[in-house]
Amino acid sequence: MTIDPSAQIHASAVIEEGATIGPDCQIGPFCVIGPEVVLGRGVTLQSHVVIQGATEIGEETEVFPFASLGQIPQDLKFKGEKTRLKIGARNRIREYVTMNTGTEGGGGLTQVGDDCLFMSSCHVAHDCKIGDRVILVNSVAVAGHCVLEDDVIVGGLSGVHQWVRIGRGAIIGALSMVTADVIPHALVAGPRATLEGLNLVGLKRRGTSREELSALRATFAELSTGNFRDSARRLSEGKVEGDLAREVIDFILGPSDRSFLTPHK
Repeated sequence: MTIDPSAQIHASAVIEEGATIGPDCQIGPFCVIGPEVVLGRGVTLQSHVVIQGATEIGEETEVFPFASLGQIPQDLKFKGEKTRLKIGARNRIREYVTMNTGTEGGGGLTQVGDDCLFMSSCHVAHDCKIGDRVILVNSVAVAGHCVLEDDVIVGGLSGVHQWVRIGRGAIIGALSMVTADVIPHALVAGPRATLEGLNLVGLKRRGTSREELSALRATFAELSTGNFRDSARRLSEGKVEGDLAREVIDFILGPSDRSFLTPHK
């Protein structure tokens, strides 16, 4: 067990032999930390936090009471193989959030990027890949093997089906069930979610130029005329104007055999 002298640890916390506690960590009452856990500089565990498995948490991440991180996957195929959970820096993980380690069949790693917010009672399942600055609102459930790229926002009480990809900058409305891939910068809503359009508000807030927005809107209009993959292949054979439009086309032609959420007819 390695505990940096600058770490502040409550007397009631349980830290198992083998754990690594970095500088300036704060571990509150009744936390339980397993033998393979690594906490980076300045990690704060408020109280009653349980961290198990081969779990690494990046610097200045704050974990709120009753979160459970690094427990084994909720997957009946899991047979105790060695898998990991890696959480990046400056994340805020609120009350009752759960995140599981990976599975052998999914690459063995569940990964979370930097500067994310996981509101209370969210779940991140095995083998998920979560990008930077992602926000999961209260009680969002992300199933196994999903990919959420940078700057994705998922509204409260929504569910994301296993193996789904959600492209960069997409926003998912509350109470949505996402069962197919979501293109980057999309706006998705509805109980059985459909593609409502583009996340223009988010793009404008990030300072996207008028030219980029115009090119993206034109590409979206072309894609919406038929099958997404067929339209993307046709567009990719010509000159694609704008980086965002190219990003959407590359996402559609990327490595996935799932269908896409498309505009409601």
